[in-house]
Formats: sequence, structure tokens, C-alpha cells
Amino acid sequence: MRDKQAEEVEHAQLSRRKLVKYAGVGATLAAASPLVGAGAAWADEERRPGDDTSDRGNARNRSWRAGDHHVHSEYSGEFDTTKSPIVFHKGADAVYPIVTNAIMAKNFGLTWAMCTDHGGPTHSKVNIEQAYPDLLRSRKLVPEVLQFWGMEFDAPSLDHHTLMIPRHDDEAKQLFELESRFAKYDAFPTDPARDTEARMVEFLKVARGMPHKPLVIAHHASRSATGLGVYGQDTPREFRNGNNAAPDVYIGFEGAPGHQAGPLNGGKRGGYGNHPTYGGFDQMTARVGGLWDSLLGEGRRWWITATSDSHVHWSRGGSDFWPGEYSKTYVHARQDYGDIMDGLRNGRIWVTTGDLIRSLDVTATSQGRTAEVGQTITVSRRSRTDVEIEIRFRPLDGVNGNGVRPEVRRVDLIVGQITGPSANLDADTNPTTTVAARFGPRDWRRQGADYVIRHTLRNVEADTYARVRGTSTDEAEPLADGLESPWDDLWFYSNPVFVHVR
Repeated sequence: MRDKQAEEVEHAQLSRRKLVKYAGVGATLAAASPLVGAGAAWADEERRPGDDTSDRGNARNRSWRAGDHHVHSEYSGEFDTTKSPIVFHKGADAVYPIVTNAIMAKNFGLTWAMCTDHGGPTHSKVNIEQAYPDLLRSRKLVPEVLQFWGMEFDAPSLDHHTLMIPRHDDEAKQLFELESRFAKYDAFPTDPARDTEARMVEFLKVARGMPHKPLVIAHHASRSATGLGVYGQDTPREFRNGNNAAPDVYIGFEGAPGHQAGPLNGGKRGGYGNHPTYGGFDQMTARVGGLWDSLLGEGRRWWITATSDSHVHWSRGGSDFWPGEYSKTYVHARQDYGDIMDGLRNGRIWVTTGDLIRSLDVTATSQGRTAEVGQTITVSRRSRTDVEIEIRFRPLDGVNGNGVRPEVRRVDLIVGQITGPSANLDADTNPTTTVAARFGPRDWRRQGADYVIRHTLRNVEADTYARVRGTSTDEAEPLADGLESPWDDLWFYSNPVFVHVR
């Protein structure tokens, strides 16, 4: 009997013929090139499939792992509804095989990714019969990248959302059930009764009641907005109602949408043709004291991510970067499907564009207690309620996807109060949120490979959250985006750490 190590070596050394067959020569050659950005966080670890039953209390072996939960393949196609049964054609909207995306994700330093193809009439059948078998092949061909199953869900009454299915034996059936029952365009002829907010809430409640809870994250939330605070398909009210229905399923929105390469071909960042992004980030995230802060100020655990929304690479006339080439969502987790999901669900997340940094830790310490991103410390009013904030970030070691090594010019600490649920479901501001401190290179100290910033929040007397952002620019606040190169306008954002005062 051959030993396990020999079998693993043979499995890892994928044949060039297989890669050419499934991904094409260009992607194969790219896969052989040196990794950029975050690097191969998985290289020295035993790779195992994992599932949704990982030990939630075990934080050992967790590290920051870069990924992308919004990537399209050739299964974002078109439907010929003049035929009976309906005929699906691959490659109409996005063009790359699933395995090509996985190879490129690996090449740009991602350790997890997710296929999120568009829906449409009877698409649930296409997903389970055609796309899912290709995903299974891709998992075998590129085992270094954990590849989740799901879709870009046609959310009732809303714009697109990630629907991310936990890894388990019946993952394909679970997606089929949810898509066939609730995706607003899956029925043919189209059923208007599917496109209501009540239907969205019903979907979220059903999802929350499943043994394997999925995750739902809003895509390009302000792409249809016509002005600052003038929202389109996605509204503050709908986010609140959905999060109320399933707070452990409906967990956030893209802080930085995909399609960031638009300006390289004369387009808009994110495809935001009505009202622009700000530093590549959606207005709901970029505006200090805006909608994201309004939701956090209610005590909601509402997180941001950053994705590629890859359809067609900009070098071939598209508006996209490859997965991980420009945007990365980092999750503090083991290289395990279940723990990646757990990290996303619980906000152990920070995001960056252009590989501005490769590691970020934000901690709050008071009265002998410490909390990290996504966590809460509880302090007593009876004791001194100063809270020490430590920001620790690591610059890129090497060059990014643009062939340069970016530099952080400033880091901001943003603080807001948590005042409880708002009576106004349409509220999109938190007047307590401010930039508490700004730091330049003279304010941080080198410790090994990291830069460290420390700041004290004095006399914290109310429930509070703190989050961090940084930039390669000199902009005090991110400016509305025009046709500047996305590589010249880089930002990173942490999710918040919470302080509860009792």
C-alpha cells in the first residue's frame, strides 16, 4: 500500500494536461508564477476538507486568511426562454471556468474563495446539474484554495447578495432548495409574488432554521443609489428588517464592491454609474457616521467585506481584477471550511485593496480584559474606564498586483457610541461617530515585522465601538472616485471591536 505522504505529493503535483484542459494555457502559466500579495498562508499546513462542525471554541492555528466571496464563472450565462425546456448558454456574462478562478485566486494569495454565479429562470437546475460537478473537479485540481458553494442570489426586493452555503455532504441540495424556492428570477414565467420584502424575510427565516446555516451578504449595496444618502434597491430599512429576522445569517454588505478595474478601461469603479464610490468603497461604508455606523450604533453585528466580482479581466476589455489581485477579505480562522464561515459570521474580518497591508490586528484592553475585531469587552463603571486601543499592521513584503510596494500614509481610529435600536428604520447616520485620532508614520513604532500604534480612549462611560481604516493617500476623508487609477487610491478597513459598559 502506498503511504499517505506519497499520495498527497502526487495529488499536489497536478498534471499540466489537466490544468490546460480545465483552465487554459494562460491560467496554467499564471499558476506557476510566484505568489504576490498575502503569500501562501497555507503552504506549511496540512490541508483537509473541513466541514461546518469545526470546534468553535478552539482558536489554535488561526491566522489571517485572504479570500473572496463574490467570483463569477462561465456559469453566469444566458437563458433562451423561447425553447421548451429553457436552454442555458454558458459564458454570456462571465467567461472563465470555475477552476481558472481558483487557479488565479491561488496565484494572488487567496486561501478561500466562492463561486457566485447569476441566477435566472430555472437556474437552480443548472447549478446542481452542471456547475456543481465542475466545482467538485476544481476542488480536486486546486486543493490549496477552499472553494465554497453558493451563488449571487437574486434577493427578493433587493439587489444581488452572496448566498454562501456551509461545506457539507448535502450542500448542493441545500442551495437548490433555497434558490428554487426563493430566488426572485428562478421561476418561469416570472412570479411577482417572489419580489417582495416579506419574501426576503421569509427566506432569511428559513435559512436561519436550517441545520447548516448559510451566510447572506449584500453586494454593491449603493450601486443603484442616485445620490449621497439617496438609496436605490437596497435600503436601510430592508437591512434592519433582514438582520432582525436572521442576525446570524444576514451579516453585512460589501464595503468595497468589485469591478474596481473599471477606470483602466474608461469606466467607473464598482460600476457605480449613478453615484460614485469613495476611495473604492461604497458610500454606506466610506462615510464616517453614515449607514454602517448607524447600524453599529444600534449594537448590530454588521460586517463589511471586499470582493472582486470577477467576470472578465480588464486586460481583455472587462472591468475586473482576478480574485485577490486587488481586493482581499481577510478572515481570522484555521484553513477549514467551518472556521472560515465562523470567522465571517462573527466579524473576525478586515479588508484591503491593492495589498496596502498584509496583516491587521485591532485590540481593546481595559480592566484586565481584551477584545479583538468582532469581539466585545465588558467593563465596569465602578473602575476607571479608560480603554487602550492597539493597532498593529504589517506592510506588504514584496510588490502588489501592480508591481509596486504601496506605503501606508495614515491610519485613522474611528469611534462611535452604541445607543440601541433606532425607532427610525430608515436612519442612516450616527452623530456620535468621529475620527478619534489620526496617525502618521511618526506615530507608529516598529516591532519586528509589524508597525504598532497605541491610543487611550479616556473615561468611556457608554457602550462604544472602535474601528480602523488606513490609506495610501493624503485624503482626510475618501473623495468621490473619478477616473483615477485604482492602484493610486488604496485603503484598508477593520471591522469593529466593541466595549460594553455595565
